[in-house]
Amino acid sequence: MKITYRGDYALKAILDLALNDGSIVTIHDLAERAQIPFKFLEQVLLDLKRGGFVESRRGKVGGYLLAKKPEEITIGEVIRFVDGPIEPIACIGKDYSGCSDIYKCVFRHIWQDVGSAISGIVDNITFKDLVSQAQIKKEALVYQI
Repeated sequence: MKITYRGDYALKAILDLALNDGSIVTIHDLAERAQIPFKFLEQVLLDLKRGGFVESRRGKVGGYLLAKKPEEITIGEVIRFVDGPIEPIACIGKDYSGCSDIYKCVFRHIWQDVGSAISGIVDNITFKDLVSQAQIKKEALVYQI
């Protein structure tokens, strides 16, 4: 599995929208906060809109917001939508037939375990979890004298 820049930016965009708790966020603010090139972010947000992750609002006070609650979106589903399968190698798919040695292969079960481990992590982390982590880190930086 390799996460592309598009996938990384999609995750950052959704996290930023989740951190804004349902408020409409302009693409300019999002690009600046997440340090994503504006033109690239436009494309990423269009993809995320097509995938049902974000909604857009037009007009002077327009922008983007999440189409679902943060607890309903996992890292895994975003990665799969943007970058494709999480499996580390194609042969671990159920319908794979590109290798005549597939049933004798000693590596296949290892890659299946790796794919399962990755899925077990990314499919169980929601953006609500990430918002909570970000808030804890933010609070840790605030101290008083």
